Amino acid sequence: MANQGVNDPIHEPVNTGRRRFLTATTAVVGAVGAGVAAVPFIKSWNPSARAKLAGAPVTADITALQEGERLVLEWRGQPIWIVKRSKAILEALPTLDSHLRDPMSENPDQQPAYVLEHDPELRSIKPEVSVLVGLCTHLGCSPEMKAEIRPEPFDPEWKGGYFCPCHKSRFDMAGRVFQGVPAPTNLVVPPHYYENDTTIVIGVDPQGAA
Repeated sequence: MANQGVNDPIHEPVNTGRRRFLTATTAVVGAVGAGVAAVPFIKSWNPSARAKLAGAPVTADITALQEGERLVLEWRGQPIWIVKRSKAILEALPTLDSHLRDPMSENPDQQPAYVLEHDPELRSIKPEVSVLVGLCTHLGCSPEMKAEIRPEPFDPEWKGGYFCPCHKSRFDMAGRVFQGVPAPTNLVVPPHYYENDTTIVIGVDPQGAA
């Protein structure tokens, strides 16, 4: 006959609350483990930090980019701005020439020659798509995009562009610098080409470009 006074763990009633707790805990730990394992895999889809600093090309799909929108990427540790300009902006750019320091983009250090072939005032391979390094040429601050054509406190006749609040430098929507501001040159246009109609590769010149 079994000793009723001795605890028998085999025949004790099942503690359903404890079982649920252990099951839930195991599930959570398993989920966290899966997440940790997935992070390096997902990161491996992108260029490594070393590759970015070395200048590895960066590819962007601009299919969903709408007028007035900006896509921000990173290349060589710098922000790259890809902006789709409206027809109104494109029409406004030539009207600003008299207000700009280098309206025809004559400084060769600020852009590859092939981006000027279509129109030096637009500074782009495709008229509607601007590609710029988003760093002010004064002290390397990152200007704000003010893409709307409307009066602004810093310019009542603003035609859209970029404004650096740190030291008040201004650039138009082609990245051309205004006269009388601290920034000495236009924003830089990085090397880039179109792999197809909606895919831009940053960091590589088009095949056959000089």
